[in-house]
Amino acid sequence: MTILIPAYEPDIRLLALIEKLQAVCNFKIVVVDDGSGHAYSGIFKTVQDYGCTVLTHTTNQGKGRALKTGFRYIQETGESDGVVCADSDGQHLPQDILKISQEINAFKGHIILGCRRFTGNVPMRSRFGNTITRMVYSFSTGKSIYDTQTGLRGFSSDMLDWLCSVSGERFEYEMNILLEADKEDFSFREVDIDTVYHHNHSSHFRTIIDSAKVYLPILKFSASSLLSGVLDIALLLLIQSIYPNLLLAVVGARVCSSVFNYTLNRVFVFSKGNRTGFQSSLKKYFTLVLIIMALNYGLLYMINLQFGVPLFYAKLLTETILFLFSYLIQKRLVFKDRRGSSGPVMFKGPEYFKPTF
Repeated sequence: MTILIPAYEPDIRLLALIEKLQAVCNFKIVVVDDGSGHAYSGIFKTVQDYGCTVLTHTTNQGKGRALKTGFRYIQETGESDGVVCADSDGQHLPQDILKISQEINAFKGHIILGCRRFTGNVPMRSRFGNTITRMVYSFSTGKSIYDTQTGLRGFSSDMLDWLCSVSGERFEYEMNILLEADKEDFSFREVDIDTVYHHNHSSHFRTIIDSAKVYLPILKFSASSLLSGVLDIALLLLIQSIYPNLLLAVVGARVCSSVFNYTLNRVFVFSKGNRTGFQSSLKKYFTLVLIIMALNYGLLYMINLQFGVPLFYAKLLTETILFLFSYLIQKRLVFKDRRGSSGPVMFKGPEYFKPTF
């Protein structure tokens, strides 16, 4: 078992964590210095003196790249048990790291997540941010993960190829892992851990930029349907005003907005890793369109004509009901990634210095 710790400008809490880990286990420890600079060389020299492996980025490349550098190195060493990723700021306790390692052995094929319940003295920003991310992730994927932002994660060794192929260089990488995992048929297992927060002025999460990167994969996935929904509503009202026939308005608006939505999804939303053939995805997509069209008409007929709700509001309610259903079917069936095992991953150029001992 290997413990992987990405570190950028760490303090003595990194050394304290390593000391405590070495007191309770004999796992290999790999630390990635993500371009911290000369001022932090003393800390990393001490880490080496403790018998740990230190990989060094010459410049800061982000947490995602640091993790992938570590995964690649660990894969090259022939690790067969698994990898536990932990943060360098002391927020993950040794007993919780050991708990994750035990779960890796017990639940092969699962991504193990150290789940904080956010009890006690937790900063409001952290509590609020995780709540919003949890809700958006659940809405977009249909899966429930309580702590989407946890840095304490466990992976079996057969996941290393895939982990190196997931996109993202900074904090968004960890969210991308969650979004991409179901394409590889990996399941999640959450394990309760202690919630530990320090008065941490050294956090390198840039609130606006990195939050945007974390949410971007989810927002991109949602934006296509939102734009298509707006187009559908506009066309429905336009056709209905010209020719007052509900069936014609629903069908005409849905056909036009569906062509628009399919194009966006194939080119923009699911372009990465999507190897589903054009004809195959097109057939599946428009089969889904027919199903949703029937449901759309049925719900509109009931809400608008039976219950007397104005057409505009009836349409909004109908689209809300069908929104999540459409997302899940498109993600899981229409544009499902058929990659399977990604195979060896090639990296461009030497991105780190290997240890000499």
